[in-house]
Amino acid sequence: MKTGRLEAFSDGVLAIVITIMVLEMKAPEDTTLKGLLSVAPVFISYLLSFIYIGIYWNNHHHLMHVTQKVNGKILWANLHLLFWLSLIPFTTSWLGEHNHYTEALPVATYGLVLLMSAIAYFILERTLKKHHDDNYALTKLSTSSIKDYISLGFYVVSIPLAYINNWISISCYILVALI
Repeated sequence: MKTGRLEAFSDGVLAIVITIMVLEMKAPEDTTLKGLLSVAPVFISYLLSFIYIGIYWNNHHHLMHVTQKVNGKILWANLHLLFWLSLIPFTTSWLGEHNHYTEALPVATYGLVLLMSAIAYFILERTLKKHHDDNYALTKLSTSSIKDYISLGFYVVSIPLAYINNWISISCYILVALI
């Protein structure tokens, strides 16, 4: 089976994820700078999540560009990735609203969703490699880099760290996005 339907479905899901996130943002009732600053945490959490969705969309695009065929296992691995990415609007909203970015559980939950998204992407890559021969472009490329393991390490450390210092935990999420 070709990749077209998988790509189209994935693009649609990610577009909906971004749409849900932006629709969750509410304009302040106050028309002053103070009113605008009151929604800054919501905007910042949206911005970080938008960047993450953009990174996954871009990486997924490149992954599918070199993929010749898919099977049922690949479809399920892709759905697994989309499941975790579809939770980003929930954790983004929870993190950004009502000063929840100062609370450990919303910060840790955001990190857990990012960690599980990264693991799901890793599983998708491995499933694609198993379905193709040695000439598959992804097999020839070294897709598991030190950067991937550093990112996973930051996620794993940042989740319990949210209960010690949530600002360091949030900084880890920002750092991984920058990597």
